[in-house]
Amino acid sequence: MTSKERIQNILNHRPVDRVGIYEHFWGETVELYKKQRHITPDENSIDLNLSGHFGFDIQVAYGAVKFIADIGFVPKVIDETEETVTTLDGNGASLRSLKNQTCTPEHIDFSVKTGNDWRELRELVKQYDERRINFESYRKSKKDSEKSNRFFAVASVNVFEAMHPVCGHENMLMGMALEPEWIAEMADTYADFIISNHETLFSKEGKPDAIWFYEDMGFKERPFMSPDMYRELIKPAHKKTIGFFKANGISVIMHSCGYIRPLLPDMIDAGIDCLQAMEVKAGMDLLEIYKNFGDKIALIGGIDIRALCTNDKKIIDKELESKIPIVKAGMGYVVHSDHSVPEDVEYDTYRYFMEKALELGKY
Repeated sequence: MTSKERIQNILNHRPVDRVGIYEHFWGETVELYKKQRHITPDENSIDLNLSGHFGFDIQVAYGAVKFIADIGFVPKVIDETEETVTTLDGNGASLRSLKNQTCTPEHIDFSVKTGNDWRELRELVKQYDERRINFESYRKSKKDSEKSNRFFAVASVNVFEAMHPVCGHENMLMGMALEPEWIAEMADTYADFIISNHETLFSKEGKPDAIWFYEDMGFKERPFMSPDMYRELIKPAHKKTIGFFKANGISVIMHSCGYIRPLLPDMIDAGIDCLQAMEVKAGMDLLEIYKNFGDKIALIGGIDIRALCTNDKKIIDKELESKIPIVKAGMGYVVHSDHSVPEDVEYDTYRYFMEKALELGKY
């Protein structure tokens, strides 16, 4: 069974030879593994997540569509210290980042704080510009995955993850409560953006097997919004985007960090085929989700990355043995950490984790 066949079957709960496997790594982790000469310097030039090196079943094309509102804007450095740099970007957002570490940028300021501010930027978002689409990178990654018979997905954000870089989480969430028509309209605009740009990409370069949406709608023990707000303001845009891809025979995998359990029934109703990452430290429980939803969607992840960070085989064994024999029963599971692999995880530890998971995941 090829990797492509395996993941296609997993997404449809059809018989397979074993569970699937895929992973995300921090940039610092990849650089450390390069420095230690476990991987060659150019090994992840096309395949950023080392599917070829580790023999993963999935390959993902990143950066195919750029979401920045003003595509021609050159980011400006507006403040700099020894450790940080603050830039103004094409969304009108001022963001502070650490220079030598991958991190979520600190929100400093946003030019879009209200619906009126958004309407000034909206026309830039609606404007078609081929510079947004990286045809060449997508083409290379697609060709590489076809050569290796891996399941091929293209990465994209969906509407929630497209909106907050424009106005910031605080302004967006306040808008949900006080100016909901603005948020609904912005979500619909980005839904059209997602559809039109990917439609252009696929018409020129061919379709992927799946789209892998990044849509972080939760934090520790809470989603960013109530289920009612999700249903009213975000779900219609999700149904629109998901409907487009599924109508074109493209499976929909949705990543969401944080605790999003209260939103999950509606996310499933919106049409997702698979949920990833099920972050344990945020309160997500792989076994509970499998019990309640494992017959409706496939699952990727839910393995506590903190177990791997110990670099202790007994702790890793306990984590895997408590989960994989249960979730593999539905033939809809892909092994993955509950987020991504930091540089604390030694290369040999990750190799052990993968081999143990595949051993437990055989049918």
